[in-house]
Amino acid sequence: MLDAGRMTLVIETYDLRKEFRSGRKRTVAVDGLDLTVPSGGVHGFLGPNGSGKTTTIRMLLGLARASGGEMALFGERVPAALPRVIGRIGAVVEQPQFTPGFSGRRNLRLLARAAGVDPRRVPLVLEQVGLAGRERDRFRTYSLGMKQRLAIAATLLKEPDLLILDEPSNGLDPAGIRDMRELVTGLADAGVTVLLSSHILAEVQQVCHSVTIIGNGRTVASGTVESLLGESRSRTRVGVGDPVRAATLLERAGYGVERDGGDVLVEGHDHPEDISRLLAGERLYVSELSAIRPDLETVFLQLTRDHPADDAR
Repeated sequence: MLDAGRMTLVIETYDLRKEFRSGRKRTVAVDGLDLTVPSGGVHGFLGPNGSGKTTTIRMLLGLARASGGEMALFGERVPAALPRVIGRIGAVVEQPQFTPGFSGRRNLRLLARAAGVDPRRVPLVLEQVGLAGRERDRFRTYSLGMKQRLAIAATLLKEPDLLILDEPSNGLDPAGIRDMRELVTGLADAGVTVLLSSHILAEVQQVCHSVTIIGNGRTVASGTVESLLGESRSRTRVGVGDPVRAATLLERAGYGVERDGGDVLVEGHDHPEDISRLLAGERLYVSELSAIRPDLETVFLQLTRDHPADDAR
């Protein structure tokens, strides 16, 4: 059950569920999802395409109706409280509709007027998203990355406390991904809580303070990035002249062993020097002994391997 009085949580869902029906066919898109997003920083909402991320966001924003469960934003139950809290939320969920022949600035001025926002905020948000100097260019001439930044600028017009971004790096080149990373980090530093939905785990690891990993519409793991990485097993790459014999000896000693080309990957140890000591005792001398640092992608693959999809889904 939700505790709607916990104002330190910006987003909370409990046992959230969404089913789609087409004739006799039933598809479960979100299956008992628990999600908590603390105030401040960047929270990653991670999972592969089709895992239920966008559907969850649409339910939070009142764009889709939940089949079951509970949701709260800023400690207030939604969708009932959406009229009271929606003004504190900015979201880029679908491709925004801008007028191609208008400049970026004119598009934002029209949106500000429609939303009753002071038009003097337009140059401020253009500066905030890095479009100052290009605000007079027509929207049709913008690159994909610039269009994404203009969409975020539109959400910033009303100075939101929560910004929800659904796959903002999709389709961007490496430079655009870097620019988006810097923009998201800057917004969080300015005090905006950001929910960043993505399937690009390596990129998210660089900007997120906390994460929720989902698979098949379910919560697989949640916590700070540091805690999730710390829970993954340590692995060490071992370079040795006879990797076949080394792997056999290490397996007999109780280690988890995988072959990777001419190297051996070892799990299940606290001190890498124990590996070199064991092998040296058998006259096998190590040429490389390097720790493999865990990353979110590795953690995600391990977790989803341990939580496979039900056959019925």
